[in-house]
Amino acid sequence: MKFLPIEEQLTLIKRGVEEILPEEELVEKLKKSKETNTPLIIKLGCDPSRPDLHIGHGVVLRKLRHFQDLGHQVVLVIGDFTAIIGDPSGRNKTRPQLSLEEAKKNAETYVKQSEAILDIDILKIVYNSTWLNTMRFSEVVQLASKYTIARMMERDDFTKRYKEEVPISIHEFLYPLAQGMDSVELKADVELGGTDQKFNLLVGRDLQREYGQEPQVIVTLPLLEGTDGVEKMSKSYGNHIGLYDIPEDMYGKALSISDDMIEKYFLLAVDADVDIMKEVRRQLDDNSVNPRDVKRWLARELVTLYYDTETAVKAQEHFDRVFINKDVPDEMEEFKLTEEIQLLNILKNSGFIRSKGEGRRLIKQNAIKLNGKICGDELTALAPGCDEVVIKVGKRRFLKVIG
Repeated sequence: MKFLPIEEQLTLIKRGVEEILPEEELVEKLKKSKETNTPLIIKLGCDPSRPDLHIGHGVVLRKLRHFQDLGHQVVLVIGDFTAIIGDPSGRNKTRPQLSLEEAKKNAETYVKQSEAILDIDILKIVYNSTWLNTMRFSEVVQLASKYTIARMMERDDFTKRYKEEVPISIHEFLYPLAQGMDSVELKADVELGGTDQKFNLLVGRDLQREYGQEPQVIVTLPLLEGTDGVEKMSKSYGNHIGLYDIPEDMYGKALSISDDMIEKYFLLAVDADVDIMKEVRRQLDDNSVNPRDVKRWLARELVTLYYDTETAVKAQEHFDRVFINKDVPDEMEEFKLTEEIQLLNILKNSGFIRSKGEGRRLIKQNAIKLNGKICGDELTALAPGCDEVVIKVGKRRFLKVIG
């Protein structure tokens, strides 16, 4: 493998990054890697506490892909064991613990979805239960002796909970130690993580020193706010853009972000290079340019990144037709009536809602329309022989019901 010059590698590595600690050590590692023609070991740990990934997760996964493209050995650590402890980062209470079986099931989905960004053929995937679940209690005691309570209480979340008299369980102190042991096991050269993971990543450096290894460099990336521009992107907040959202939804959600988030989304969600970022800033500073047009560019770039250019153009045309021209799409899913059936069952059977409860909530929010008219009755039913009905669910989803 012929590695790129150090400066070229650093340009890509530093794109969109919050911190590199310490940067001079990374430079030395890259020099040694190039001189010996040996790839660095790049680690990313993920706790599969939730099975659904969004473009907020994509920020750090994209950085992992950068290291793959540079020729380094990327290791995705599935934290199936650490997930049963629960990461206390950014939490104001103890995180619910998963069983090992639940974590493994979520992990399968996580790995499958990460294929949208990572080159799975050259990705090394490991599960930290392999070494953590086999440690003897005496080894755990020895590990715990390498860190003090005072150091643990340097964490902002622990300090805040302690001052507010919110319980902190002893097992939560083991989380950063367990994550650090992953770095020891892998002899990681670099570990990636969000800014909320900085403490955990630094513990990995400390433990590697304790075990006689050269400490890893840590690379932190900003957390991406959701489409509301306030909360961290999360499915639970309803402000997420999923890695596998359909193109029309991905495009429409991108257009819903606030103007002050455009630049950040270009840098983190679209992975724009320095030339594109210069043009984005130029347009945003130009009073003659409507920020809406820059967002349309952003939305196309996002769909192109996860699909392709042709799909992005079609997603924009769909948006214009449905939301600007107030029309319905030319193509939509169809449901053929064979018997009289309630509207909620039609939507549930078609996968448009997960439960009747969700459907009732949408009806109360006036979010379901039949041929353009708001449906306010949850008992509405359709029967064979009726005229063709177009059901609109939310802002972007359509279902054609054929009588």
